[in-house]
Amino acid sequence: MLSNQIINWYLQNKRELPWRETKDPYQIWISEIMLQQTRVATAIDYFNRFIEQFPTISDLAKAKEQEVLKLWQGLGYYSRARNLHATAKIIQSQYNGIFPDSYEEILKLKGIGSYTAAAIASFAFNLPHAAVDGNVYRVLSRIYGIDKAIDSTEGKKYFQSIASETMGNARPEIFNQAIIEFGALQCIPRNPKCDICPLFANCFAYNNAQVDQLPIKSKQIKTKNRYFYYLFLSCKSQFLIEKREKKDIWENLFQYPLIEYNKPIPTDELLQTLEWKELFGNKNMLIHSVSGNVLHKLSHQNLHTTFIHIEMDIKKLKKNTDYKIINYSEIPNYPFPKLIEDHLNMIVKNNT
Repeated sequence: MLSNQIINWYLQNKRELPWRETKDPYQIWISEIMLQQTRVATAIDYFNRFIEQFPTISDLAKAKEQEVLKLWQGLGYYSRARNLHATAKIIQSQYNGIFPDSYEEILKLKGIGSYTAAAIASFAFNLPHAAVDGNVYRVLSRIYGIDKAIDSTEGKKYFQSIASETMGNARPEIFNQAIIEFGALQCIPRNPKCDICPLFANCFAYNNAQVDQLPIKSKQIKTKNRYFYYLFLSCKSQFLIEKREKKDIWENLFQYPLIEYNKPIPTDELLQTLEWKELFGNKNMLIHSVSGNVLHKLSHQNLHTTFIHIEMDIKKLKKNTDYKIINYSEIPNYPFPKLIEDHLNMIVKNNT
């Protein structure tokens, strides 16, 4: 049976990962959320630090959001951290701090979709729910020659059905881990290891020279270009920050005062904009430096960023409750996007 072949491969080739050493649904949940948009090698250290600081659901529920975001700093996709925190509070208040043990109840939790619910249900409780992620889509589409788009409603339902059939009577906990690992290490997106694959004899894609064509996606999300002009306003060892509170990237993280445009704008023109004049008026300032364009790529956005370092008496700026003056020594207390973190590290290094 196909499931036995995949499980046998897994038992011989699986990686030793910290979240595989536990049946604690809380720890498995944390790992699954981290792994949604993060490489395994990167997630390991973050996972260990997270569990060390918040060993239980209760600990996470009691934490301040800023603490959670700071610990998450560098992983990106910060809505994951906010949802983790919110869900921990829900579990604490509505489930008496005990993680629900059914697929249906797990699926009700904020930030948990069908894959994550199936993964937790099977890994922690060995419940018979096939966990279908990108790795599983790829493996199944190639083995069976499935030409349905994996990002369509029809395709998702079909793959879920095929995954359940393929699992059969195998232990859900082991089968799900096995097929996901098989896709991550063996049946990889580009240049899969077909020459040493135990399934090649019955693989549709391999036998029909369609490995590079499968799986199929129907949607192409257009990349958006944004132009950020960050104002690093400093006076000795102090500088200004603000909190991003809009429903946008990096919600509730901190940044420098920002002027955003939908197209590039020369610095001399930026100085004549309404945003600039509203902030500075006729106050004395010294433009210390203007960086070149720093390209920061997100999944569907390109951030073309310029850092403008301005020295001035920041306490004389127009009163704005959105701005906060902090010292370099306070940087560890605030969660920043990676883009800002890297710039701050450079600033601190050059001033120490």
